[in-house]
Amino acid sequence: MVLGYSKGVSTQRVLLVAGDPVLHDQLAGLLRREDRSIQDVYNGGDALEYLRATPYDVVVAGQSGRNGSSGTTLLRRLRSVRPDTKVILTGERSPARAVAAIRARAFGYVHNPPAAGPLAEMVQAAVTSSSWRDDLKVISAKPDWVTLGLRCKLEAAERSIHLIRELISETSNAVCEDVTAAARELLLNAIEHGGELNERKRVRVSLLRTSRAVMVHIQDPGKGFSLDLLPHAAVNNPEGSPTQHAEIRSEQGQRPGGFGILMASKLVDELLYNERGNEVFFVKNLA
Repeated sequence: MVLGYSKGVSTQRVLLVAGDPVLHDQLAGLLRREDRSIQDVYNGGDALEYLRATPYDVVVAGQSGRNGSSGTTLLRRLRSVRPDTKVILTGERSPARAVAAIRARAFGYVHNPPAAGPLAEMVQAAVTSSSWRDDLKVISAKPDWVTLGLRCKLEAAERSIHLIRELISETSNAVCEDVTAAARELLLNAIEHGGELNERKRVRVSLLRTSRAVMVHIQDPGKGFSLDLLPHAAVNNPEGSPTQHAEIRSEQGQRPGGFGILMASKLVDELLYNERGNEVFFVKNLA
């Protein structure tokens, strides 16, 4: 018998599949919201039956059943029932599994035990997403070199950052947070300014690993820029004038901001732009 529950008037429908009762309760607790109903399922067979009967906004799926059916296997079975279903897989802390999930067209991957913030953000992004299936592609997936291609959409950028976090989740918390924060700032710049938020254009992001460092390379389709010719960016504020860029942005009618490059440079050990200005590379040492 499959147990389910709903709370309040629901506008979001989530199908939760996990065979481990302890993990299942953890996931349910993190996903529960007043505007959301959660259908609890403990094996893949029941998940398929529910999905055949009712469309869900998102499926959160881990290992299920007595034999611990893998998330990617269940993902393929769910796709056969409803091809456009957005599925977030959970599982062990494994870069290979995270990449395999994206290659199998999962919306995302979160390792167990799940952290509240990343899981909640990804589920909400999946619930509200409309067009997403081709936004994020794995181009290269060597253990020490992963390359992603993504549409110039802010949503695709956030999914990429979630994946980068998974790929380096075994590093220290400080390294993981610094790398993901720096990558996010630079990737948003690449999409917003280089790609002009044009969904027909794509950005490439590569995550490289050595025994001593984590490195990120971002290439956008734009014309580029000169770092020395950005008076509206905080990185070029003259000494003693920390708000000059804000005044320039206001005069030019630009939104508040301009801290991305400066913030990224403070989080990593080395940051370089190419001559054209449409590629950026940074290094974060592990020692």
